[in-house]
Amino acid sequence: MLSADTLVRRRLLTTLEIPSTDLSHPWVLSWLSRQSSPFSGRGRGFRSHQLSVNTSVNKRESGVTDVEFKQVPGEGTHWIRYRGAWMQVRRERNERMIDVKSGTPWEKVSLTTLSRDRALFDIILQEAYDLGSKAIENKTMIYSAWGAEWRPLGPPRRKRELDSVVLAHGVKERIVEDIRTFMGRETWYADRGIPYRRGYLLSGPPGSGKSSFVQALAGSLSMDICILNLSERGQTDDKLSHLLINAPPRSIILLEDIDAAFNHRVQTSADGYQSAITFSGLLNALDGVGAAESRIVFMTTNHPQKLDAALIRPGRVDMHETLDDATPAQAKEMFERFYAGQEGVEEGAGRLGEMVRDRNVSMAALQGLFIVSAEGPDMALKLLKAMLEQERVPI
Repeated sequence: MLSADTLVRRRLLTTLEIPSTDLSHPWVLSWLSRQSSPFSGRGRGFRSHQLSVNTSVNKRESGVTDVEFKQVPGEGTHWIRYRGAWMQVRRERNERMIDVKSGTPWEKVSLTTLSRDRALFDIILQEAYDLGSKAIENKTMIYSAWGAEWRPLGPPRRKRELDSVVLAHGVKERIVEDIRTFMGRETWYADRGIPYRRGYLLSGPPGSGKSSFVQALAGSLSMDICILNLSERGQTDDKLSHLLINAPPRSIILLEDIDAAFNHRVQTSADGYQSAITFSGLLNALDGVGAAESRIVFMTTNHPQKLDAALIRPGRVDMHETLDDATPAQAKEMFERFYAGQEGVEEGAGRLGEMVRDRNVSMAALQGLFIVSAEGPDMALKLLKAMLEQERVPI
């Protein structure tokens, strides 16, 4: 028989539980850190005798590292007053249960208030989401596979502008147009019974901008990137399928150097370790009966001729583009971007285009050359001439 206290709580109070397995858990903790306890004075920031610290480390593009400490409610019971309503905040942790995604003890945060004020929960969750989204606004999250789960690979990265990647004429435009068309035709695919997924293959020599283009493309589409290493120890066909099915929403799956993954249909890492992922397992994960939909996969390769025909057939690879060494037009465009506004840029760009014509000069090599040529375009041209004469340009 229920006690009077339990009956009163059920009728008069409403509790919202946010487990650590839910995406909103860190957002709510961050939101709570900005609230003031009614018993500890006014001022911005959570005040209590039971606190916990959340530390975040952010590395800027310049290499400078920023460390931020947030005081959030610790384990136990706390009180806040929000929009005139009293709320009890309770944070509980179970040391005997581990969250497999993060490796940390399982916990939950509970918010309890009068049932008449339960509508405030929706407002709190929206505010918490808005606060969390600001941290990744104009940024791209990179995920990496840890076993059968996706985890962020460091802090969010600043979005790379699509125009910053210089490709041969028409290549970038064709891919962008195709992917935007695909993203707007989900209903069209469903009406015709076609699996809603798209695969792309980018081939070309090292340093031609394959990975850089995928990162810039993800930023322009406000998508994240999930990097999948098929050589990782412990991966199996089942885990691979699980990862593709459960990839974070609005993300691009990136399989880099796919030619090295299955040489002669056997997946072996550089140290001789043979992965448990089979070639047939990869094919089934990409477009088998249980394959994920609403998914975009990019594969990159330096040696497209080594790829098995079964891997690159339509349905698994729907579009193949080659990103080659620098053409005169690409070299000139990058040169003008680096030295815009400086004297002699137009003339220097023309000379540069002639210098790289019919030479195996990668875009990455040119970028590195321009970075060290801080004195200006003349210095860049002199260094490039010396490198070409000594045949030191990496290909």
